[in-house]
Amino acid sequence: MITHPEKVLFPDDDITKGDVAAYYEAVAPVLLPHLRGRPLTMERYPAGIDRKGFWQKDVSRGFPSWLQRVEVKKKGGVVHHAIVHDLDALLWVTNQNTITQHVSTSRAPDLAHPDLCVFDLDPASGDEAAGVRQAALALRDLLAELGLRAWVKTSGSKGFHLLVPLDGTSTMGQTARFAAAVGALAVRLWPDMLTQEFAKADRGGRIYMDTGRNGSSATFAAPYTVRAKPGAPVSAPCTWQEVERGTVQPASITLRSMPARVAALGDVWGDLYEQGQSLDAAIRQVNGHA
Repeated sequence: MITHPEKVLFPDDDITKGDVAAYYEAVAPVLLPHLRGRPLTMERYPAGIDRKGFWQKDVSRGFPSWLQRVEVKKKGGVVHHAIVHDLDALLWVTNQNTITQHVSTSRAPDLAHPDLCVFDLDPASGDEAAGVRQAALALRDLLAELGLRAWVKTSGSKGFHLLVPLDGTSTMGQTARFAAAVGALAVRLWPDMLTQEFAKADRGGRIYMDTGRNGSSATFAAPYTVRAKPGAPVSAPCTWQEVERGTVQPASITLRSMPARVAALGDVWGDLYEQGQSLDAAIRQVNGHA
């Protein structure tokens, strides 16, 4: 099913397309529950990560008849996204030289009501491990004060992603506005550590509090997905104890180390979707701080 498995996708690490496929097959039992039902965007690198890649949302042409798709409205038309529901679909996506799967915060058929709220902490450089760890813990505690439990994963790049599982009663718009309000509150509380300035030149060395992953057309890197960076780091679910101790860093878990971690620990986010939370009380609280 995998064509040209010998193709080198990570030249500095001698990681091939076959290696990427073998990784995704190995972690499929823990990855697939996080992909099922979610409109997928493929980050593809046909010539390897040292050449320009591209993002593909629409699979209107050249896809197998058995691949599940979902129609998503966009301005002036629709997009037909792939949905990965099993290993065959995951390997088909991988065979398109997809390194990273980016997904929506909601699932078909009810795309209007997300089951996740995502916060992305993005430092200006990868040299700020202690600072971004501190920011993640501070945001965790702020969300707890609002009555919400958050889960954490490495970004596979420079920062951490915090995810709040939802009960599906809030709309996409309500969730996006809530996330933005939490981000603004966090910046007011810790102005020397966090910023919502989009332009890197305006961040002044502070960590970017990105809440834009919660819009109707937005995506985030799926748990367990490989990132297109040297070393093949993985966006890895982890525990808060690991973050507190500093035993995981934003890019420290990789394609080569993750299978053994999964074999030892399973999915450390295994109960995530059983813990859906209402945003109602938290929205009232954060609006009271405005």
